[in-house]
Formats: sequence, structure tokens, C-alpha cells
Amino acid sequence: MDLLSQSKNRAQAWLTSSVIDEDSKMSIRKLLENADPKQLIDSFYKDLEFGTGGLRGVMGVGSNCMNKFTVGSATQGLANYLKKSVSGEIKVAIAYDSRNNSKTFAQITADVFSANGIFVYLFPELRPTPLLSFAIRYLQCQSGIVITASHNPKEYNGYKAYWSDGAQLVPPHDKNVIQEVNSLGGFADIKFNADPAKIKMIDSTLEDAYYREVEKLIPKKESIARQSNIPIVYSSIHGAGITMVPECLSRLGFKNLIVVEEQRKPDGDFPTVHSPNPEEKSAMELSLKKAKEVNAELVMATDPDTDRVGIGIKDDRGEFFLLNGNQAFSLMMWFIMKNLSESEKKSGYIAKTIVTTELVDTIANKLGVDCHNTLTGFKYIAELMGQMEGKKKFIAAGEESYGYMVGDFVRDKDAVSACAFFAALAASAKDEGYTLYDWLIQMYVDFGFYKEGLVNLVRKGAEGEQEIKRMMEKFRNQPPDKIGGKKVVRMLDYKTSLEKNLLTQTASKIDLPASDVLQFYTEDGSKISVRPSGTEPKIKFYISVKTELNSKGDFIQVSENLDSKIKAIEAELV
Repeated sequence: MDLLSQSKNRAQAWLTSSVIDEDSKMSIRKLLENADPKQLIDSFYKDLEFGTGGLRGVMGVGSNCMNKFTVGSATQGLANYLKKSVSGEIKVAIAYDSRNNSKTFAQITADVFSANGIFVYLFPELRPTPLLSFAIRYLQCQSGIVITASHNPKEYNGYKAYWSDGAQLVPPHDKNVIQEVNSLGGFADIKFNADPAKIKMIDSTLEDAYYREVEKLIPKKESIARQSNIPIVYSSIHGAGITMVPECLSRLGFKNLIVVEEQRKPDGDFPTVHSPNPEEKSAMELSLKKAKEVNAELVMATDPDTDRVGIGIKDDRGEFFLLNGNQAFSLMMWFIMKNLSESEKKSGYIAKTIVTTELVDTIANKLGVDCHNTLTGFKYIAELMGQMEGKKKFIAAGEESYGYMVGDFVRDKDAVSACAFFAALAASAKDEGYTLYDWLIQMYVDFGFYKEGLVNLVRKGAEGEQEIKRMMEKFRNQPPDKIGGKKVVRMLDYKTSLEKNLLTQTASKIDLPASDVLQFYTEDGSKISVRPSGTEPKIKFYISVKTELNSKGDFIQVSENLDSKIKAIEAELV
């Protein structure tokens, strides 16, 4: 059956369902009457998959969209699994961000859980994702949900599911929940009738406890006290960060936080940006403009659910520029690790993902700190933390996509605490007579100049999904002999869990779970990683190049040389 026929059949099934409301049915009829079938196909060609982290999709009517019924199905499946897995009282926590329909979807989620006899802790208003992770552990819940599509464009929303450790679902729970969702007999199996007695609103004592945990970990507090007036610009980009980031910095002693007023108000339409993603320069333009006006020391902007933060600093000429995720993470980890005692270094470890800069591995190695690599996604870092409990103490972790986590009280990306650490970093540099720009360059001189690039190819809908699959198959079955004019000497295929030395034609096992990721290493140390996004209709190319930096005076020229090398590789790959 072709996709159009399949989509029409699914749409007709929704029209004949007694559970589907009349407004939804009217929207379906309009899709069926439209001469262009593309939207109908994209809405109905498949069920919106409850993947290993939950749901993410365009909001609208249809089996492949975020709506009351797909959210209800996911919640009912998770409720069924919890009731099979947990003895005694079951408790869950629910949070949501500023996106359109987030509060509605959160209430639907609470209603379905409560209708299944599960006790719900619900945030009364929007809050950052990391606070949800913290709440699960603090309130001793067995699971949790945050309604967010993170940094996706405004038409998206999502549903991220967490387990009792405060981390997103990992095996076996993820697959088991998916099985429960898929085994539902239809929308009639969803219990939508809430039990209000089972729903309790979360109060501010939870946030107070979170702030205390952040404060415990901040190094160089004396520097903050001396540099409390340094100007720092912050934007929540219309998201949940405004509810916590300013307060967190205030409690640490920072007195001159300048909020970008145009982006202060939570708004799911994100009216001042094309996309609320701090990885994109356009989303940071207002923050950089404000920073120039007030001559700030640091610029920070968080995404709608506040699990990612973009960082801007100024160079020797006073011009502001954005750090990429690898640069920001490396600088943060250098700051944290160099302020550890020798015993803390020996007893602790850091973590990162396989596509994140190897500069962090180099810094950790030279400073005597264990560094572990995981698959892409903080749920794998959280899983590692669980495995390492009782063996070594977790220090911090991060990934190239602007996600960082310090301390073990949260088990997901945490932009609230990350903002606190970057502010502490800026205060410490200022206190020692340096700028963040000085420290960035010094880091490269000491440990090597690593530079990274990222290419995102967006391929939406059913056709796009197939195209991404074909591209991965081609790279896997016909790997390049050379990249950037340099011979490929190693290939890592995480789907087959094999690493191949292409010079000796020998293979070894990769000790990580299977994942659709490919990595190529060239003879000059460049690394290229290729993977489909797990949350967006994208295929991603991560490019890393490196060289030595002998002095600060060489920085601009060497940086330009590495940029040229990255661009040449990009052109070759895509």
C-alpha cells in the first residue's frame, strides 16, 4: 500500500472513532479535501513513535502529530508499565515549558496518570527541564514527564519521559514502555477522566533545595564576591529559563545581570527569533546587541526548556562572538578540573559523548582526571553515572550541542546550573586580571587547538526520512578513502559495534550499545562523525580538526586555517 492510501485509511479510522472530538474530525476532513496530499501524508503516514526518549513532533491532528490522543497514548502506555513494574504507591512529576499547548498537554498527562491511580506532582507554571529531573529524585518519584520540544521550531512539541533516577528512559525501560504503548487497543483504552485528589501542585521549597545544591558546587566563591558587579547579559529566548536563571545567579551574589527584555516574556510563538535554538547565531542576535550596549563580560541565552545554553564572549578588540558548544564545554571543564584538589581528581571522573571534542579528553588526561565517553544523549551519561556509583565520584559532563551538567543532583542537561558556572568562570577570570578570551586561547596553547564544525541537513516528512536512511547506508557501505585530502585510517561503525583499522585491515569491538553512528579518522587526526538526529528530521555531520597553537599572537591565523579546513571537508561531504 502506498503512503497516500495508508494515510487516507488512518484518517478514516480517526473519523469513525467515537473518542475523537468533533473539532479534530473537522481538521481531518479538511486534510482529506485538500488537493495537495502532502500534509495528509505527513500527519497520518505512521504513528508518532514513542521513541527511546518519548515523543517529538509537529502539533496538529493526526497519528504522526503531537495532540491530545498521541500524548494520552504515551501516558497510558507508561502508566501501564509503571503499574507492572512498581509495587506500592506510584508517584510521578510533570513539568512543561513555554511552548504552545505545553500546559494543556501537561494537564492531559496528569489527568491520565491520576485516572490510572498514580499520584502526580505537577508544576503550577512553566519550569526548566533540569528542575523536573531534580524533582523526581527529591520527591522520590518513580517516573516523570516534561512537555517540551527543547530547541525545535515553534510548530513542534514533545514529551520526554524519565525514570526514578531522574534520567531519561534507557534499556530495558524504554523498550518496555514502547511495547506497552504499541499494545494499546486504541484510544478507547486511554483513561482521560482525572482524579483531582491524585494531583498535587509543587511548591517553591523544591527550587530552594535545587539552588542550595548548585551553590555547594561553585568554585572560587571569593572571586564572585569581589566581582559581583560584572555585567552579564542573559536571554531566556521566551522560554522557561526566566523563572530560575536570574534567581540562581542572584543567590550566588551576582548583582548586575541584564535580561534581554524583548525576550523575557514566555511565548510559544517565539516572536523575536526564527528558531529558539541558541546553537543558531540568529537566536543570539538580540543578546549580542545588548552585550555591546552594556559592555558585558559574558552573554548567555537558554532554549525554551532551559537544558541548553549558548555563550558569547568578547575578543581583544571588544567585539563579541559566540562560542560553539565544544568551546564552551572545554572552557567550563578546564575551569572545573583545574580547581579540583589532587584527591578529587583521583577519586572523580567526567563524561562526554563520542561526537564531542576530544580536547576535553586531552585536558582530563593531562590533569589526571578519568574521562568516559558515551553515545550521544545525556540519558547515556546518566546511565554511566548509575553504573559508576560507589566506584568513583561524578564531577561533570557535557556534549557539543550546548548541554552541560555539573554534580549528580540532576541527571540531564542543566542550563540553569551551567549559567551559574559560566558566570563564576567569568568572575574568576576577571578577578585574576584576565578575560574569557584570554583563557580560551591559553587553553589552546596548553592543550592543543581543536576546532569543530557541524552540518545539519534537514529532510522533513516521509520522503526525507527515506533519504536520510539512504545517505547513512551509502557512508556505511561505500566509506570515503580520503576526507579533506587526507587518507581515512580508521572507521568506527557503532551500529555493528566494530572499529576497523583501514591500514592494517584489523577490527576490534566497540564497547558501547549499538547506535546508528559512523566515525572516520584521517591520518592528520581529523574526525568526522555522521548520525541521524534522534529528535529532528536531520542528518548531522560533526567535523573536528586540530593543530598546535604556539602563542596567543598566532591565534587568529591558525583559527582561520582550521576554519578553511573544516569548510573544505563540509563541501566534500555534502
